[in-house]
Amino acid sequence: MATPEFVLALRERVGHDLLWMSGITAVVLDRERTRMLAVRRADSGAWTPVTGIIDPGEQPATAAIREVAEEAGVECTALRLIDVRTLAPITHANGDRAQYLDLCFLCEHTGGEPYPADEENTEARWFPLDQPPPMNERFREQLQIALEDRPEARFRP
Repeated sequence: MATPEFVLALRERVGHDLLWMSGITAVVLDRERTRMLAVRRADSGAWTPVTGIIDPGEQPATAAIREVAEEAGVECTALRLIDVRTLAPITHANGDRAQYLDLCFLCEHTGGEPYPADEENTEARWFPLDQPPPMNERFREQLQIALEDRPEARFRP
């Protein structure tokens, strides 16, 4: 599902006004830590880790696991929170404005082969860590943080 029902209900009341949203990024590595999962977004064609919106009352790690299954058709375990940041406000193609608190999780693949499991992506596949897909600076940073394998999460100043 591209836009969660609760967001559509909010939009009926607030129109295109700025909404503060909580989201996740899931950096999924295989068990051997040699590959990363990436999806190609249908709206922009960009390669990214799996991202998504946390549903009301949903635990963030559960949201990461759910989004990976919904978008890439694979199972994973969320190992830990690795990065917390506020993203810049954006305007979606339909005029809706949003700003996201992004909680990035390091996840480990536990089953299934990736495929574009919903309409949000046109491709889903593994990339060798020494040849990641072209990604924006945020996702490159989050992959680097995941690969550093430090126990603490990073918080932006």
